[in-house]
Amino acid sequence: MRKLFVTGGAGFIGVNFVRYWRKHHPEDFIINFDALTYAGCRESQAELEDQDRYHFVQGNICDEALLHEIFTGVYESLPKPDLMVHFAAETHVDRSIRDSSPFVKTNVLGTQVLLEVALRYGKIRFHHVSTDEVFGSLGPEDAPFTESTPYAPRSPYAASKAASDHLVRSYYETYGLPVTISNCSNNYGSYQFPEKLLPFAITNVLREKKVPLYGTGQNIREWLHVEDHCRALELILLKGEIGETYCIGAEEYSNVEVIRALLSLMGKDESWIEYVSDRPGHDWRYALDCSKIRAELSWSPLIPFEQGLADTLRWYQDHENWWKEKIV
Repeated sequence: MRKLFVTGGAGFIGVNFVRYWRKHHPEDFIINFDALTYAGCRESQAELEDQDRYHFVQGNICDEALLHEIFTGVYESLPKPDLMVHFAAETHVDRSIRDSSPFVKTNVLGTQVLLEVALRYGKIRFHHVSTDEVFGSLGPEDAPFTESTPYAPRSPYAASKAASDHLVRSYYETYGLPVTISNCSNNYGSYQFPEKLLPFAITNVLREKKVPLYGTGQNIREWLHVEDHCRALELILLKGEIGETYCIGAEEYSNVEVIRALLSLMGKDESWIEYVSDRPGHDWRYALDCSKIRAELSWSPLIPFEQGLADTLRWYQDHENWWKEKIV
């Protein structure tokens, strides 16, 4: 039985990962550790609360005293974790532009605290979930990012994640902590807080509001369904090589292509798009070369964007009570 300590397990990707892992590895014990900030949603895991081998702990990754209790087995007699999966992060670029301090505290200092805990209590296996934004911006014809692309973050959010990546790597090189890192593209799917592009657009249209789109909408991203991401993480955790980084991406689409596809599914035309002033430092394009994870771990995305988009729309249509209370 593996004993997982999942940080940020009440956030979008963390929620989906915990649910995925419970489904595919029911024999494992999961401690779901989340601060329940605005983007955390404990009710997304409500059906797990009474299950064996699952326990939710509300806490901040900077809280060394609480982490000490958990990793010494003192806290509520929980089993000592032997695998740490680190999702917890401030993630919204716009918020980082308005105020970068929470991003530095959580993403950098919080990661350092977790690394110290993993090192102190037996060199616990540590996986760090990061982003393609650490690599900067690509032009239309540039080759995709690889695991060896130099870092060039262009927003406070991206800079804070880049710093956390460097910290994780340094604990492997300096102390021999068994780590892996993954850098993923834009995720989409169920349980995503409605400040991000797709759920924001869906919930706007469902409330008969237009969809604001930065600039001309031509910025390009790779769109990775969160379940495909969870499968990739599973493979890295079970078969990935210690000390290595893996890029996880999918299909490239411009933002306006994504919104057009969504509006078409919802029976709306382009008049529902409202172009607004561009975001400061808005990266033009992200793309990831996933040949390493394909070759070494036999991973590839299984959910076509058209199917994933339709499934995501259906989820938000069916879960109005979940997202409506989160709309500011």
